[in-house]
Amino acid sequence: MGLGPPVHSSGPNKGKPKEVGVTASGTKAKHGTIAADTVVLPFGTIVYVPGYGYGRVEDRGGAIKGHKLDLWFSSHEAAKQWGRKRVKVRVWR
Repeated sequence: MGLGPPVHSSGPNKGKPKEVGVTASGTKAKHGTIAADTVVLPFGTIVYVPGYGYGRVEDRGGAIKGHKLDLWFSSHEAAKQWGRKRVKVRVWR
């Protein structure tokens, strides 16, 4: 049995379905959308990731803690091809 569609875990929309492809900041996910620990990099922070390009922090995730980023890719296969990397990024606040 599946878990069902994702829902908001807190806030005024708690229990209501989440719109797929929409970030925590309310933007539509696309190339350049970055998820980060917003305590470290707040929404709107511009980041340059070598090999990926420029992006903006627009999302966060429970598993993204500290100095880690999650980059948006158009497919699961593209994300797997990128893999996990340890790179020095440039940050504009």
